[in-house]
Amino acid sequence: MARATRSAGLLPLVIGVASAAALTGAAYFTVDSAGCGTPAQYIRNDHGVELVGGCVNGSELPPAKAPVNGAVAHGNYIP
Repeated sequence: MARATRSAGLLPLVIGVASAAALTGAAYFTVDSAGCGTPAQYIRNDHGVELVGGCVNGSELPPAKAPVNGAVAHGNYIP
């Protein structure tokens, strides 16, 4: 009886790990086939902050709001 309970508890774990592996593979394939050469970065220049690289054209983005007290909220910001 204990053996049936153990195998019944193992099946959801195996299914969960297999699902996670399949989703990870699908995400990797999607990103790999996107065709973006370099990731986008925010770079400060004489005219302000500019989005450089990536698949998104900076002119297609909505205008950015002014930072509060000079705070920067982006992790990929390069001064």
